[in-house]
Amino acid sequence: MVQLGAIGQIARPVSDIQQAVDFYGGVLGLPHLYTFGDLAFFDCGGTRLFLSANEGSANPSILYFRVDDIQTAYDELRARGVEFEQAPHLIHKHDNGIEEWMAFFPDPDGHLLAIMAQVG
Repeated sequence: MVQLGAIGQIARPVSDIQQAVDFYGGVLGLPHLYTFGDLAFFDCGGTRLFLSANEGSANPSILYFRVDDIQTAYDELRARGVEFEQAPHLIHKHDNGIEEWMAFFPDPDGHLLAIMAQVG
């Protein structure tokens, strides 16, 4: 029986490839792998992020980026110009006491991204 592994790539539509490259690489600090025309690729901890200006304004899924310290990540991204919807907040507390914290922010096209951390 086939068992699927980890996600290898996530596609996300963008309206302007250069603006997206500047934001995802320059502002968020994701390692830029390569760009070909209206396509750009970044490394997200082993998962490839595929940005395409050819896809129009489809409504993509939210990308959740794991961080070790959500408050530090929030403060640093705000200093880089990221405008969060609100400060990091508790989403869920598991029975074992581990807390899930998240903070959401838009990319240049208004699509949601998030940082997330487990605290416990």
